[in-house]
Amino acid sequence: MRLPRRWMYFAVAPVIAAAAPGGMWLLSTRADPKTDADKATLRIQVDLSDKRLKMFEADTLVWQYPISDGKEGYPTPPGTYTIRRLTWNPRWTPPPNSKWAKKYTPKPPGHPANPMQVAKIFFREPDYYIHGTTETGRLGSAASHGCLRMDPDHVAEVAQYIMEHGGQPRDPSWFERVRRFRSEEKNIYLKRPITLVVRR
Repeated sequence: MRLPRRWMYFAVAPVIAAAAPGGMWLLSTRADPKTDADKATLRIQVDLSDKRLKMFEADTLVWQYPISDGKEGYPTPPGTYTIRRLTWNPRWTPPPNSKWAKKYTPKPPGHPANPMQVAKIFFREPDYYIHGTTETGRLGSAASHGCLRMDPDHVAEVAQYIMEHGGQPRDPSWFERVRRFRSEEKNIYLKRPITLVVRR
């Protein structure tokens, strides 16, 4: 059974609360990423205990998504990190010194067996990323080798949001092209780094 795509939070003035399916309350706010030219207003938080990635604008929760984190023996490291770059349609090279990866071969961008689906968001280089996965049925559980896995559609939304707040916005047609031409790898370097906090 697939997990819900996401819970959405909006901001309005005055604040209005409404009951969501399942009894969760949805609040509304969305900040303008252009209000501060030097500092990004977006902050990302990952809670390993409840397997959720949450995005905040200032102190307001605007989106959250289910994730998979590192399984036993390959924990996702908690800490405060800075996201400075991301890659759309990333290629994958098996980690050279990892026993679990010895049976795998490199996969080009867009390959169906490439475990880095759609986007790869660097947070602790060279080994830890947020990336899309084909194993969406395992979201909500510890299933990775330390990275943070997301539904491919969700990681695309997060990557787009990071670009908008990180000083690298693109028009909708750019994102349509990058999703359509999956064999083309695109590297993005942020002008304004984004903070990621990983908590147990």
